[in-house]
Amino acid sequence: MKTLVVPTDFSSVSVNALNYAVDMAQAINAGIVLLHVYNIPVSYTDAPVSPVSTISIEEVKRTSEERLEEMKRNIMHITSGQLEVLTEARLGDTIDELEELCKSVQPLAVIMGSHGSTGFERLIMGSTTLTAIRHLKFPVIVVPPGTTYHGIKRIGLACDFKDVVESIPVDYIKNMVNEFGAELYVLNVHYNDDDKHYKDETILESAYLDAMLQDIKPIYFFLNKKDVVDGINEFAEQNNLDMVMVIPKKHRLIDSLFHKSRSRELVTHSHIPIVSIHE
Repeated sequence: MKTLVVPTDFSSVSVNALNYAVDMAQAINAGIVLLHVYNIPVSYTDAPVSPVSTISIEEVKRTSEERLEEMKRNIMHITSGQLEVLTEARLGDTIDELEELCKSVQPLAVIMGSHGSTGFERLIMGSTTLTAIRHLKFPVIVVPPGTTYHGIKRIGLACDFKDVVESIPVDYIKNMVNEFGAELYVLNVHYNDDDKHYKDETILESAYLDAMLQDIKPIYFFLNKKDVVDGINEFAEQNNLDMVMVIPKKHRLIDSLFHKSRSRELVTHSHIPIVSIHE
């Protein structure tokens, strides 16, 4: 069965991502694994730090499990019990535990929230999400605040047309496009149409990519913009894309999407989920 893994810290950001995941799971007949990773509570005092008692750790675990069960009950109520939901409360590092869970269930995607509205949510969820994108080998769908699921009919793929045979995860892209019955828009942003080397290289690499993706009939767009991220976001908004796939080679593009002030604002206000897929 297809599975979506949804990590939660019970913040509004992660709850919004869960709501998105629930609607997606219903649309594609997938199950959900809801994960919360808790840490050993530490008390900061002037006295030397003493080992935390077993009772306090057990209390944190019990509270975590209770909150997960409450979320599960709410999901079962909303979906009339039609959705399979599993819960996991684990002690440890969030990314480590998330990676272990993903290795076990082999999810279609991990669905996480992006930066929250409060400073604390931006600090916690932002850093956790970016770390997950960098380290997980599984696809991560980043859901901006306030985004709701309305189906996936148009998917963008940001592509630099470099080493496409080695770097493009063709099988996953095809699987996602076919899963949703979507159209695929391949987007390349370059600022200088007079660059002959760029043209020659792009023609060759685009031919390779078209051969690999021919059965899903991608549509190609070459955007002449100074800023790659601005170009992608502008196209996504104007063409009503439901999702944009990025392949964060050495994290340059993903860092730009979430760290450049103007581009970050565009992403978080465009309500377009970003899917990070590795080479």
